[in-house]
Amino acid sequence: MTIPLVNSIASWFLKKRFHQIELFLKYPNEVQEELLFSLVETAKDTQIGKAFDFKSIKSYKTFSERVPISSYEDYQDSIERSRLGEKNIFWPDSIKWYAKSSGTTNSKSKFIPVSTASLEDCHYAAAKDLLCMYLNNNENSQLFTGKGLRLGGSKELYKENGTIFGDLSAILIDNMPFWAELSSTPSNKISLMSDWEYKMKAIVEETINENVTSLAGVPSWMLVLLNTILEHTNKSNILEIWPNLEVYFHGGVNFCPYIDQYKAILPKQDFQYYEIYNASEGFFAIQDANHSNELLLMLDYGIFYEFIPMDTYGTPQQKVIPLSEVEKDKNYALLITTNAGLWRYKIGDTIRFTSTNPYKIMISGRTKHHINVFGEELIIENAEIALKKVCEKTASEIVDYTAAPIFMKGKEKGAHEWLIEFKTPPKDINQFNELFDEALKSVNSDYEAKRYNNMTLSSPKINVAREKLFYDWLKLNNKLGGQHKVPRLSNTRKYINVLLNLNEN
Repeated sequence: MTIPLVNSIASWFLKKRFHQIELFLKYPNEVQEELLFSLVETAKDTQIGKAFDFKSIKSYKTFSERVPISSYEDYQDSIERSRLGEKNIFWPDSIKWYAKSSGTTNSKSKFIPVSTASLEDCHYAAAKDLLCMYLNNNENSQLFTGKGLRLGGSKELYKENGTIFGDLSAILIDNMPFWAELSSTPSNKISLMSDWEYKMKAIVEETINENVTSLAGVPSWMLVLLNTILEHTNKSNILEIWPNLEVYFHGGVNFCPYIDQYKAILPKQDFQYYEIYNASEGFFAIQDANHSNELLLMLDYGIFYEFIPMDTYGTPQQKVIPLSEVEKDKNYALLITTNAGLWRYKIGDTIRFTSTNPYKIMISGRTKHHINVFGEELIIENAEIALKKVCEKTASEIVDYTAAPIFMKGKEKGAHEWLIEFKTPPKDINQFNELFDEALKSVNSDYEAKRYNNMTLSSPKINVAREKLFYDWLKLNNKLGGQHKVPRLSNTRKYINVLLNLNEN
């Protein structure tokens, strides 16, 4: 197929799809409400539909009052029954695929249902939309003259009781149309290898002679791959290997700590970075403009959204609101109702709205990944903004980090303990510590108040991690590659104590 023809097809799809996007941009709340009633109608004869009398639900108010908020633990029994072959429990269609995820807060495996509807109307639809938005914003793109390098999960797919489970990326790769595979590298065989380190070598060998025009994957693991390729080829930057590389589609972790390292190995002024927000449970938002840090919330992928203001989350005063009631610059925990049968499901992420016309968001953290032992309400977004500020001032670079509270003992004040692995360490770690403390105060007024005159919190304690500490920890826990990531902030010392001990050995 010639490039002009491919571009013509893409342009046709773009115009068709943009009409639909304009519909939810113009009528966001109406689109969401209609979608909710469609999901309720579809599932009215399922076990959950009968239990909560979906047939009589005619308003969002009734839906929110009748259907309880749920977590994975609430679904676990139903999902296990579904995986054993029982049908019509929480979704009318048989569910063949389950995305296996251990998350970062619980070592126990989760099996997230992936229906045919969610596969086609959510995940694959989003991939097409992402390409369309990118091409619309970059008319001179030569994306289709080469291949896209995708870096997915490191787990193969497993069959059990007639169903199949594995990483979401493995499920997507296994189901992608043949034309998508032809335009991608590495091959499906290599992409689905289970041994991460062997897989890395195979990817290097297969891709270095390809004409790669785009990258897609989690920033932390993609950086490992790109540095491995540089070492293997003895080149100084990636563009010496792939001169036509023009865009990196990324998601999974905050890109802020990695951007300078990417710019160093991709020294191209007009190189594009496009962020996506997806998870095993669905695909939620897409960067829709060049050089933007906002993501457009996609409202017609079969997902109905609700939000819990984080200042009420987990309290007796907790409230849940629909999209029409959200406000800018407030942190919300995300609830989703999906076309795979998850009903008012707590995904565990927190977001804040940067715009309500249209609805655009930034990912601010995880509901379980924060430190609030002393009322400081420190979230991942705060930490990463502060770290970026200090790295710029001290000419240092960070590979990874984790933090936890130092609990009060007797008359001793509490504090935060940080374990940071540097690629380029600061010349003076004490100065880094002081600047970091000030940066945290500047981005978090609650932290600043608790630090005032050391009233509640003492200054942070920073430990420098040895090289590859976090990589070794992930390897020990069989979490190399894919969506696995280091738990950044914790209200307990569960992770940091293990890591500190590993750091000394």
